[in-house]
Amino acid sequence: MTDAVPAKSRKDIGTLVIASLLVAIGLLTLYDTTGYSDSDSIVFPTFVAYALILGSLTVIIHCWLRPNPELGFGTGDWWRRLLLVASMIVACLVMPFSGFLPATAIAFAGSLVAARHEGWDVKSALVFALSGAVIMAGFYVLFRFALSVPLP
Repeated sequence: MTDAVPAKSRKDIGTLVIASLLVAIGLLTLYDTTGYSDSDSIVFPTFVAYALILGSLTVIIHCWLRPNPELGFGTGDWWRRLLLVASMIVACLVMPFSGFLPATAIAFAGSLVAARHEGWDVKSALVFALSGAVIMAGFYVLFRFALSVPLP
């Protein structure tokens, strides 16, 4: 049995749904920032909300203009995807109790293990640990001092 719609014209429905949800989350964030009393606290979430909306609208437009029904999860290691999401969720749950840097270390370590397809050796582990510490410290300084974002 053949499809009624040719494969070339089918849209990636999953991409359209998720991008639309992200637009809605961005709009909800913009609405939420209207209740903030401190004007310094509005800058960062507003910027991120606008970036999320713009990026998601770009994805929606691209998906409509150049559909690719072969996109999707593909073939890959599911444990890597689960580890990436789980490390971010754990970092969010731990942050109020441990603070910004330990929670960021959890997210960074989980993401790194999930993304590293090559084998591990001592040299690469040290390079990644050192560069991760520098990146996390840089984000801490950026958020805490340059953007004046209150951190846990």
